[in-house]
Amino acid sequence: MSKLIVLGGGVCGIYAGLEAQKADIPVQLFEKESSLGGLAAGHKRGENWFDLGVHMLHAFDQDVFETCAEAMGEERIEVPLKAHIKWMGKQYHYPLRGRDILSGLPPHKLIYCMAGLIIAEIINTPEVPDEDAESALIDLYGEPLYKFFFEGFTHRYWGMHPQELSAEFIRRKMPRLSAVDVFKNLLSWLKVTNPKDNREGALRFETLHYSKTGTETLARRLAQQLSVQGGEISSDSAIDQVFHDGALITGIETSGQRFGSADDLYTSTIPITEFIPRMNPLPPAEVLTAAKSLSYKPMVVYALLVKKDRCMDALYTYYRDCIFHRVGEPKNAGLEVKPAGQTTLIVEMTCEVGDAKWTGDRFEEVVADLESEGLCKKADIVEKHLIHSRYAYPIFKKGFETHLDIIQKYLSRFTNLRSTGRQGAFTYPNMHSAMRMGADAATDLLKNRS
Repeated sequence: MSKLIVLGGGVCGIYAGLEAQKADIPVQLFEKESSLGGLAAGHKRGENWFDLGVHMLHAFDQDVFETCAEAMGEERIEVPLKAHIKWMGKQYHYPLRGRDILSGLPPHKLIYCMAGLIIAEIINTPEVPDEDAESALIDLYGEPLYKFFFEGFTHRYWGMHPQELSAEFIRRKMPRLSAVDVFKNLLSWLKVTNPKDNREGALRFETLHYSKTGTETLARRLAQQLSVQGGEISSDSAIDQVFHDGALITGIETSGQRFGSADDLYTSTIPITEFIPRMNPLPPAEVLTAAKSLSYKPMVVYALLVKKDRCMDALYTYYRDCIFHRVGEPKNAGLEVKPAGQTTLIVEMTCEVGDAKWTGDRFEEVVADLESEGLCKKADIVEKHLIHSRYAYPIFKKGFETHLDIIQKYLSRFTNLRSTGRQGAFTYPNMHSAMRMGADAATDLLKNRS
């Protein structure tokens, strides 16, 4: 009987396996790390659990949420969203609201940026494609606000100027903030309209879902469900080769052992840039070149145990002018921290593999910014751990679409393969969206099989 072989044990891969089991298809999953979860894996350091960034479950996809809620059971904790962004020395809501811009800008700058927004609204022509991320941001927010906020922040975060990034990045990652929204808030302030009429999106009131041990609970409980239903899970099993005959994947190799056949189905969630060069025989030269042309942005987390009961009142805060770009305090979402009276901070930074951030050599700068933001002092830090992710974010460099299209067209010839998830599809899903992608990949494979 054919089975589904899943390459990669993040939540996307695990969920793909669960979807296959609904159709009574056996599942065999391989994960290169010792623990499952991928970007959502938990990391035990000392007595405490640390996440690789802020990973909490949303309930936007009801089917996915119900499956996850059932799997997590009594370990699930409901948490109201409370997030901030630190901007110009002040703290604002995240996602940033129109009224935050109104109250945060000096009057002369506000008028200038408002004029830019109005012009952007008037001259924006959606049918004309933007050349790059810079032009896309200017179309969305106007040039004054782009210059004032988005240009420097984007450049620092990605290590690339917006002119080097594709406009597709903005379409997928940047929420719309129109002059209409800003004017509605302004009119509300002037009591011209009823404030109750100015709704700014459901995300403001979203309830998140977490646990006392962090995000590891979700991956652990879903994997337990997969295993109880007969799924085979192999950790510490990096994929060394992917065999094929030009039309079908015929097997994989890990640690010198070969698994699978041409009768099996395959879902891959490993980075697409790593999958392509592991194919045997190798793909055509243009496909290999396309894979080398795509890249991911690494991230490092400075996971800190702090001798304070609490450092902030939010779940997480974004920072524009610090060495780090986001700090989360999972205790505020219900994480159990030991010993009592202490807390943990998840300090996130984009970086490059091997640079000073990656190796931890910029810890003193991290501490200095934590102190300047009033979060904690160096003397408060009891433990420091580094947690790395080499493939945290796909980088949508200008022209990446051409390379990705070449790869996807090549992989589409293999009728028993689907490459999916953040790394496998080179895209930006959150956790529930990644699980939906896994389910869709498995469903699609099963349809083609029948």
